[in-house]
Amino acid sequence: MPKTLDDIDHRLLALLQQDSGRTLAALGDLVGLSPSAVQRRIDRYRETGLLRREIAVVDPSSALLAVCLVTLDRESPESHRSFREWVQAAPEVQQFYNVSGDHDYVVILATSGMAHHRETAERVIKNAPNLRRYSTMFVLDPIRTTLTVPTR
Repeated sequence: MPKTLDDIDHRLLALLQQDSGRTLAALGDLVGLSPSAVQRRIDRYRETGLLRREIAVVDPSSALLAVCLVTLDRESPESHRSFREWVQAAPEVQQFYNVSGDHDYVVILATSGMAHHRETAERVIKNAPNLRRYSTMFVLDPIRTTLTVPTR
């Protein structure tokens, strides 16, 4: 996060994270800037990499979500690199975290149903290089999901 964000930047980023489809004029009204000033700030966020992309968020309850806990067999930079490359290539991977604790990675998969999940888990997780073990938990009810990142 750049250290040069002012209060308007924080408010504008919060608004964009809530609904990036708002017009420049609507955003400007909410933060007290002209549409062109809002556009300049958004351009700066994109140029610095702070704002990576704008997406449509689909209701997560429309997919079968699985949380996979993965432990690798060997600990080396190369084994982690090859595992990361393998898993990241799958479109069903929604989130992918390197974590501390008993497991090395948490992989969130979104599939169209149990048959698709079985095929995906086999292809993406079970056949991954350097896998020691994995376990899967299925999401019964996605109570809260968000992509919002605090800016302060």
